[in-house]
Amino acid sequence: MNRSPMELAALASAAVPGLSPVSVAAAPDSARDFDSAVVTDREDQRWRIRSPKHEKAAFRLETELQVLSGFTPAIRAKLPFRAPSVAGAVQLDGLRTFVYHNMPGSEIGLDGLVAASEPLPQDIGRVTAAIHQLSDAVVEAANLPVYTADEFRSRRLNELDQAALTGAIPSVLLRRWEAALEETSLWSFQPRVVHGDLHEDNLLVERGRVVGVTGWTDLHWGDPATDFAWLASVEEPAFVEKIIESYRSHMKGGTDENLMRRASLAAEFALAQWMVQGISTHDEQIQGEAATLLEELAEDVRDHGGQDIGVASHPAPTPVPEPEPTPDPESKAPETEKEPDDAPKVALVEDAPEVPEEPEEPADEDVTEEDDDGAVITDSGARPADEPEQPAEPDNAVNLETAPIPLEQLRAMHQRRDNEEHDSRES
Repeated sequence: MNRSPMELAALASAAVPGLSPVSVAAAPDSARDFDSAVVTDREDQRWRIRSPKHEKAAFRLETELQVLSGFTPAIRAKLPFRAPSVAGAVQLDGLRTFVYHNMPGSEIGLDGLVAASEPLPQDIGRVTAAIHQLSDAVVEAANLPVYTADEFRSRRLNELDQAALTGAIPSVLLRRWEAALEETSLWSFQPRVVHGDLHEDNLLVERGRVVGVTGWTDLHWGDPATDFAWLASVEEPAFVEKIIESYRSHMKGGTDENLMRRASLAAEFALAQWMVQGISTHDEQIQGEAATLLEELAEDVRDHGGQDIGVASHPAPTPVPEPEPTPDPESKAPETEKEPDDAPKVALVEDAPEVPEEPEEPADEDVTEEDDDGAVITDSGARPADEPEQPAEPDNAVNLETAPIPLEQLRAMHQRRDNEEHDSRES
């Protein structure tokens, strides 16, 4: 059910006693899950309303309420950003609509974030590090999921099996993801408190600084790479590198080197999850969108190798055979002279008699040491004997400057989501 901004303003009045709206405007949000608006009252205070469209969205809002309730004043005081606080709620048709105190800042699109000057990327890294260093008590108090590294990997393997059963996932992607999930060294990480839905729409920016983080519906204890999956679609490596450097500088105890590999895998696998959701809900529009994006990803993997998500799962592009030269019709190949029938037969190597080794002749005295070496045929890539051996690059090394081309289909998914939100605001 879609609710108009006027209906949301009326719900806000019912949820917060004394709230008298004087204006209301639609607010950006996930158009499939929520109706959202911002209400301004007589005291010129602003309030945000989020109304769920279905039971799953309502459950996410209830989860967010538990999370925000666990953000005590002491916790909020240590955060380098503001988190929402719930002002009231009202139930309608069995689903609760929530009203939040308004927060400073506004959402900026992905292109806007990339184009922004410093210190915005450093802020994003610092904010992400602050989330990942929250106490696990925040997760436990809200009774949210807790996964060890092995449990998280096993969960992904189960989801991969479910995706494979649909028959809608290209086989090249299934093999690629399975290889990454079987690469145990890739999954050696320290679990953290994870936002779970971090991307540009949940970052509030004011005067070039990150001032708030919203969307706390998917908080859990798990893989910190989850909160970097949105960066897999960024076409500017320097922007991503600044965020990662800032993140690592603010993380106490260090970070694992495979962080961005798992983040890229999470971004790809989200397409399979999108397809499974479309099939389970019988939503043909989601299925169509997911099928297009999955095929684009499969084509990228076949042609270019895709993003770097692990050693075993990063196949080389399929080589293109060189065309055979077209023979010149005017040229005629010389005829092979036919061997006469009475010509002596050449014995096979295995049938040849053993030839006794001849004794080595003494070297001439006038042959220099350089001449004695003679000509040696070597592999073109062999290392000269007098050159010191170079240390091998570790398997988990990631060079952001030479990373494979970004996933255009993920950018398309972001663009589709932005269009949906724009259409929702226009309606």
